[in-house]
Amino acid sequence: MPRSRPKPIIPERAEERGEGERERAVRTIESEGNDEGSEAASFSVSLLIPTQSVRRRRWLVVLRSEVGERDFSMDLLPSEAPSSVGMRRQGFRSLKLVSLTMDEPLAEKPVGVDYGVLDNGLTYYVRCNHKPRMRAALALAVKVGSVLENEDERGVAHIVEHLAFSATKKYSNHDIIKFLESIGAEFGACQNALTSSDETIYELLVPVDKPELLSHAISVLAEFSSEVRVSAEDLEKERGAVLEEYRGGRNATGRMQDAHWILMFEGSKYAKRLPIGLEKVIRTVTPEIVKQFYQKWYHLSNMAVVAVGDFPDSQSVVELIKFHFGQKLCGSVPPPDIPNFPVPSHNEPRYSCLVESEAAGSAVMVSCKMPVDEMQTVKDYRDSLAEAMFHCALNQRFFKISRRKDPPYFSCSSAADALVRPVKAYIMTSSCRERGTVAALEAMLIEVARVRLHGFSEREISIVRALMMSEIESAYLERDQMQSTSLRDEYLQVDVVIVRESNFCYMLKLQHFFRKEPVVGVEYEAQLQKTLLPHISTAEVSEFAANFCTTCSCVIKIVEPRVGATLDDLRAVVLKVNTLEEERRIPPWDDEHIPEEIVAEKPNPGSIINQKEFSSIGVTELLLSNGMKVCYKYTDFLDDQVIFTGFSYGGLSELPEDEYISCSMGSTISGEIGIFGYKPSVLMDMLAGKRAEVSTKVGAYMRTFSGDCSPTDLETALQLVYQLFTRKVVPGEEEVKIVMQMTEEAIRAQERDPYTAFTNRLREINYGNSYFFRPIRISELKKVNPIRACEYFNDCFKDPSTFTVVIVGKFDPTISIPLVLQYLGGVPRPSEPVLKFNRDDLKGLPFKFPAKIVREVVHSPMVEAQCFVQLAFPVVLKSISMMEEIHCVGFLSKLLETKIMQVLRFKHGQMLGLLTLLMLQIYSVNVTVFLGGNKPSRTGDVRGDISVYFSCDPDISSKLVDLALEEILYLQNQGPSEQDISTVLEIEQRAHENGLQENYYWLDRILRSYQSRAYLGDVCESFEIQDEGRTKVRKTLTPSTMKWALQKILPFPSKKQYTVVILMPQISRLKVLKSLLLLSSNGFGRDVKILAGAAGALVLAISLWRYSRTALKS
Repeated sequence: MPRSRPKPIIPERAEERGEGERERAVRTIESEGNDEGSEAASFSVSLLIPTQSVRRRRWLVVLRSEVGERDFSMDLLPSEAPSSVGMRRQGFRSLKLVSLTMDEPLAEKPVGVDYGVLDNGLTYYVRCNHKPRMRAALALAVKVGSVLENEDERGVAHIVEHLAFSATKKYSNHDIIKFLESIGAEFGACQNALTSSDETIYELLVPVDKPELLSHAISVLAEFSSEVRVSAEDLEKERGAVLEEYRGGRNATGRMQDAHWILMFEGSKYAKRLPIGLEKVIRTVTPEIVKQFYQKWYHLSNMAVVAVGDFPDSQSVVELIKFHFGQKLCGSVPPPDIPNFPVPSHNEPRYSCLVESEAAGSAVMVSCKMPVDEMQTVKDYRDSLAEAMFHCALNQRFFKISRRKDPPYFSCSSAADALVRPVKAYIMTSSCRERGTVAALEAMLIEVARVRLHGFSEREISIVRALMMSEIESAYLERDQMQSTSLRDEYLQVDVVIVRESNFCYMLKLQHFFRKEPVVGVEYEAQLQKTLLPHISTAEVSEFAANFCTTCSCVIKIVEPRVGATLDDLRAVVLKVNTLEEERRIPPWDDEHIPEEIVAEKPNPGSIINQKEFSSIGVTELLLSNGMKVCYKYTDFLDDQVIFTGFSYGGLSELPEDEYISCSMGSTISGEIGIFGYKPSVLMDMLAGKRAEVSTKVGAYMRTFSGDCSPTDLETALQLVYQLFTRKVVPGEEEVKIVMQMTEEAIRAQERDPYTAFTNRLREINYGNSYFFRPIRISELKKVNPIRACEYFNDCFKDPSTFTVVIVGKFDPTISIPLVLQYLGGVPRPSEPVLKFNRDDLKGLPFKFPAKIVREVVHSPMVEAQCFVQLAFPVVLKSISMMEEIHCVGFLSKLLETKIMQVLRFKHGQMLGLLTLLMLQIYSVNVTVFLGGNKPSRTGDVRGDISVYFSCDPDISSKLVDLALEEILYLQNQGPSEQDISTVLEIEQRAHENGLQENYYWLDRILRSYQSRAYLGDVCESFEIQDEGRTKVRKTLTPSTMKWALQKILPFPSKKQYTVVILMPQISRLKVLKSLLLLSSNGFGRDVKILAGAAGALVLAISLWRYSRTALKS
């Protein structure tokens, strides 16, 4: 059922709020920045559910900095706003409570959908939904996963998923992929399918503006169900892609996840059936074995088709499903029952101390397994609400502890998730300083024991009630504006969702088809929560701490980059905490004092000096009395969303080099102290039950603040902006100490990561040794001046006259303009300008692309071999034709991505040379454009680069680079085909159409209109010039004009100027010696043997020298 495992954020929120629209192919420096400092504080560890996919399982992440409670004597619903605002929530407030008995069953048949089962056993779900317009989200779900594999089939379930897109009875030679791309439905890594332990899901998002497209797409799903072709040729073509996916998952994160999974499910078949399988099976499995697995398990009775989209009516779609699937027969032999694979319980904890030299930090994981709950009755739903409240309250405690003096961990979170069909788990994860895992584990276990002994406080639970009520209210208000993909996933499974409220985390999977969990609809669920939440007591919530007991099938694991804690250390901690709990020597929780108001004294409102209406784009622009410019656009895409961004020119590029490191840390240090006048842990409670968040960023050329809120919480969000401008951040010793510890840990983690050496060398080659592009080192970190860092941050957000603010969403001017005048217009203007810069006078960053060809291999120590390749070309866009060329670059990058992918993965299949047969091991290709190093001047050319990025088998990396270069040169000389141009035009048009229905798209477009070179004071004119540039490029884009663009924008010929950096595993001296000895034993001459002996002598000499140096030091 929708959100049947309740949580503070509704699963579709991240997708609904346009997260995808903010991912741009063309990057700027403001989106890139230099984030070593800000990202240093964000390291966290999560146990991910293993899946393998062409579109791996997504993790939708909603970030919110502060959550909390404003008034602890409040009613269980958010307090009444003024009557005009209160009407906004009246729909939810007028919802009637429902009269319930706890044993009342929830509806078995899903609500709001055409649901049925065909005679051949296929289940179908069809629902009309108009967002996005003229699109349909389709899926074929199969109750078949890796746990069904035999020993010689390990990895076959995932291979079948790959083969489905390669060839079927009706389609061959990747015709399905060509069809998807031709209609603008992009195909690529992590987009179209997934395989997990228990299920396989194929997903399509297709346009339906032409009736035949929907029929064609459903026919593709029908082919997947029973007509996948498994020939020797097909299998060989896909082995390489699957092997590269296998290799890509063998990094530090993958190894840690796999090790924890195996430990968790020890004694069950799940432990030995990771979806990616075994490398040996991937390399050697025969077509006969793959076909046998497919024919044995792929039966229509194990499948469901889901179609949610902008259909005229649902019945016509049901008829299409019957037409394409109904004629398929059940088969003469009844399909085998899908067996249950039990996971044995255990009373004694399992312990593990994993040393992972490439780990991103030290971490602790505590998992307690239990049987999966059934969701059948109102009581089941009520229990799930209480369980969600438990994790919410516990995570808020964890966050507050992480912000204390000398905290035991940097971050910690608790979650509940159904990991496999029979088992769910409570999972706590924390990240901590090196050699701090024992202290972190003790703090985690003590906090759960504290809840068992003393429970949560009434105030803590009232905060959680307000938070959850606010979120179900938001979902209710936007119930008719949900994305079709979100509704589709309700009937199959909602991808695992992480919702982070600071470190507040929920994992959630909702399944109707796979587990027959009810789908009751948002309206009824809102009534349920409104009825049940007020009556869930503090004691009931606290009882769930019993599930986090070390005797409940508990698995305790630590991860460290170097040997530190031992198994005995872990056992000693468990014994210590258990003893403290038995002797009741753990004191109750001590809450902080929480102020009631964010703004203690409301400011005097400003006034409107000038107002302009731009009706053609639906925008109004205000100039306020303090000099701030505010532009707003009303939309009705989402009834519970207002978003905004304010920007000002002038950033880190204006600083002298000796101040750069300190000032670049300003945002991180200030964020830890509290940029809104309160510590983050205090503000979290002040904002309980409200949906209002504000963040800041200081980039190379701009400072920005951004917000996302409910229309009824717009006042709260604007109050946070007012506090940002009017409250000084003063560094405290403890806060600075925590930030420096976290940053130092992050830097050390980066140094352990093999990828770091690769990215550092890329920056150095492509952008020069500029201080802005260099990573922060520990030696530089120790020179950071926190006082100067905070002074700079305070100045960045001090002068309102330098800022332009764009607001988009459900923005009612009659209600909202007075709030804008009070909190934005009320920001005092300093007597002298602060950081006021002319965009044309900013200092540019010193970077220059190499004038000659650079090909370099970076060797880095690795636990398991990984290989990453980046091929880059310089780009220069001439000022006179900028508007057209910037759009042309977008089309060009998509063309290169599509064509290089075809060449490297699909076209060459096996043959990489006339004499050598190798599987082409590549999984995906990404092409990105970076134009960010340029200052935002309205004159001069724009420089940047286009980069082609992929991972591959180390042995063939150079050959793949040559193939990519050959393809680019071919396109420059011969041009693309008409079909190639049609494909990129269709993909761009579909993305544009989707964007027009998203708030974030409009926010981005308006911001770019203000920041465009075409902006001379009229935002509408700038907007239209950009639109005209796009239209002109689309109309004139042909094979010949694209050929001309490839020659003009890229170096021509492409082989005359480029850089290639390849990350390769560092080969140990022992392996070099071994390979030389093998050469000598294979009949090579006397000279080779002499060389081998010399190499051995050299290795021995170096070893003895190092030993002597060690002995001397000791």
